[in-house]
Amino acid sequence: MGDQDLRVTLVGLNYWPEATGNAPYTTNLAAGLVTQGWTVRAVTGYPHYPMWRVPAEYHGLRMIENISGVSVTRLRPYVPSRPSGLRRLLMEISFGLSSVFTNWGNPQVVVLVSPALFAVAIAQIKARMLPSRPSVVVWVQDIYSLGVAETGAMGSRGARMVAKVEASILKRADRVVVIHDRFKRYLTTSLGIESAGIDVVRNWTHLRSNAVAIDREKYRAKFGWSDEIIVLHAGNMGVKQALENVVEAARLADRSGSSIRFVLLGNGNQRNHLEELAKDVTRLEFLDSLDDEDFKGALAAADILLVNEKAGVSEMAVPSKLTSYFTSGRPVLVASGADSITSEELAAAAAGVRVDAGDPASLLREALSLGLDATRAEGLGRNGMAFQARVLSEKAAISRYAALLSSLVLLGPGHSPPSADPVATAAKAVMSARRD
Repeated sequence: MGDQDLRVTLVGLNYWPEATGNAPYTTNLAAGLVTQGWTVRAVTGYPHYPMWRVPAEYHGLRMIENISGVSVTRLRPYVPSRPSGLRRLLMEISFGLSSVFTNWGNPQVVVLVSPALFAVAIAQIKARMLPSRPSVVVWVQDIYSLGVAETGAMGSRGARMVAKVEASILKRADRVVVIHDRFKRYLTTSLGIESAGIDVVRNWTHLRSNAVAIDREKYRAKFGWSDEIIVLHAGNMGVKQALENVVEAARLADRSGSSIRFVLLGNGNQRNHLEELAKDVTRLEFLDSLDDEDFKGALAAADILLVNEKAGVSEMAVPSKLTSYFTSGRPVLVASGADSITSEELAAAAAGVRVDAGDPASLLREALSLGLDATRAEGLGRNGMAFQARVLSEKAAISRYAALLSSLVLLGPGHSPPSADPVATAAKAVMSARRD
């Protein structure tokens, strides 16, 4: 094979410059594959998440860019300003249909990113009709049917329907990639996907390491954070985050006179509602999204980093913010069920403290306890950094992905590598053939 014989097209609704959700992983995977010799094309939407509007500089119905060696085709889907379940479905369908009438090149492998599940369903049809007969991989960032079930977005009947659709889509893929072992267990036990057809490739932090240590005091001064305990939640403000819990914890702090400040950093479809709910709360602050450097500074300057989840959310997603939190050296406070993936991840990293979801009094109490115990906080922060280096390495994840895709090129569509060892063997064979 020649140097340009490894060709992949990624199709996903979200991409850079979106800084939260699955966009950083799709973007970094595409760029990482380029560095490993792949010709990479990405078909994606206009940036819109989590603010749910398209920036003014992105105009027209289609744009083509080259980003880090990736040929990026942007399509303008319908973007709802108030993303209810039905409106999100319409957005996914509009993106999926637009992708069908777009040039995907001549790929040997197509990677479809879910969510958006219904866009994946449409794109999967096109992938099977391409003259190059590519292998099809579905990359599951969130389990869509669980999201519907756990948030109650479509009722029990709708959740069952979506589960059937999701199972059908995944069964038709040549390979399914998930981001956590719990996802794999759910897909095999609840959706009937063959275990041998599923790979686990963990997400990684998309923040680059600093050459020098971040000056915490500099950033605390920049954000106006004084001697209070700063509890920072960074990322999307949506339904599944249930940040009303944080508003109520801050209200309790007001009443008790506690020296603590909760900070909600980012955007999302619930932000306006939260701001209205918190208009009389003094120990709560909202910050707009930051660039990477200031974002890293904010994480390092906080005393505690918060993950807050809706009660009942246990399996649907691994919060992407954890991969960034663990790089910061700060302890993590998780408000979630004891059996959730988030809680399991926190325990595996030994990087913080868990309280029950929907219990603002417990959230405030544990935040104060952790914030006043500097020795404990520093130890938990070090544990998170060690876990990130050991388990959540970008280099290892992209190399694993490159090996998987290379094996599919070698084996051809319809042949799924049965385990990690054959993947590595096949990848070596592909690379050997390229050298020849």
